Amino acid sequence: MAHPKQPPNPSRREFLKRAAAAGIGLPSLAAILAACRDSSSPAPGPTGEAPSGVIASPDRPLELPLFDDVPPIEDGLPPEPGPLRIFNWNDYIYKRVLKRFEQDYGVEIEFTQFTGMAEAMNKIQNGTVRWDLFFPTIENVPKLVSAKRVRPWNRSYIPNTANVWSSLLDPWYDRGGRYTLPYLTWKTGIGYRRDFVEDPGAYEMPFDVFWDARYAGKVGVLDEYRETIGMALLRNGGTDFNSTDPDEVAAAVDALIELIDLVNVEIGPGDYQKLAEGTSHVRYSWSGNMNYARWYLPKGVDTDVLGFYYPPDGGWEVANDTIVLNREAENPVLAHLFVNFLMDREQALLNFGYEGFQPPLVGVDRATFLEAGYIPATLESTLVTEEDFERGQPVVPFTPAVDQVWQDEWARFKAGVGG
Repeated sequence: MAHPKQPPNPSRREFLKRAAAAGIGLPSLAAILAACRDSSSPAPGPTGEAPSGVIASPDRPLELPLFDDVPPIEDGLPPEPGPLRIFNWNDYIYKRVLKRFEQDYGVEIEFTQFTGMAEAMNKIQNGTVRWDLFFPTIENVPKLVSAKRVRPWNRSYIPNTANVWSSLLDPWYDRGGRYTLPYLTWKTGIGYRRDFVEDPGAYEMPFDVFWDARYAGKVGVLDEYRETIGMALLRNGGTDFNSTDPDEVAAAVDALIELIDLVNVEIGPGDYQKLAEGTSHVRYSWSGNMNYARWYLPKGVDTDVLGFYYPPDGGWEVANDTIVLNREAENPVLAHLFVNFLMDREQALLNFGYEGFQPPLVGVDRATFLEAGYIPATLESTLVTEEDFERGQPVVPFTPAVDQVWQDEWARFKAGVGG
């Protein structure tokens, strides 16, 4: 199977690494949505906050409110003629999957791409994009709900939810799955070249590989303040990837600053391409990116040179994307049918084979995922299980005050790298 190598344009993979460098932090999203409501709608709270003022977390799950004037669509309605309008990250659904749906339902799909979540939210706020389906990150869902921008799902149209992990159909950020359905999953760990770098699992603390002077000039971290500071928190011996203790956060950034002189650390996009080409040897990376890296290996270089370390007993970051339905969708039935199509096992595995980010399918064993994704045995650790979600840590919403502490500390690190 040949993968059409895309130029390094800003895809979802790239944006999540560059958000902090561009000044697109989570607090700005709260500001973006401050005006994203009708005068009769309850005001959105701070980042990730529901109208009740509760900040969601796995230990404090959130039931998002229902509104009498925003009900689910009725049962048994016929599909609209389309076109179905999808608003999603750049190159984040395989075109063959889109074409199959168009052929099966005799409709067209208008796929509008965005390169960053702030851009996407701004377009939704300003009404400059027409969409039926949107793929927001978790922390934005409560704000969309409180602004009455999204409609609850009617699962009678989506029987293929039976193919999806039950935990993500009833997630902590949307108890009961009223407004969200899961898309793809990933783990965040250590991507590395096995022909150049010692197995990170051989270190007492695997993240110490980034502080190993032997790899100077070949080390990179994500350009994403929540995830990279979170990594350093764990490396320092902490257990909370989302610590709100300013002293712990400052100490984590002190450790990151050590990387500047020690290994000339790189912060930037293209981790999967640079690892494949050998210009980087070890990167903090997403599991899906490492699966994607195989398409960029030079001719004659075997996929076995790629490795991904994530602790067998979990504890590091694990997460998923969501799908929401526009309150004013022009094709709400068709939108439900498309989500059902994405959750079909055959289509989900086809999409996985291209994207590298894994659908949360039940009843699919590791061998099937490996075969469907063309994943070498050395990247088997990229596969995500439901147990990983039980043992791992997501990026949870912060209050604006806590988030500002993180962003200020991140700016201190970035200033050092830039200098």
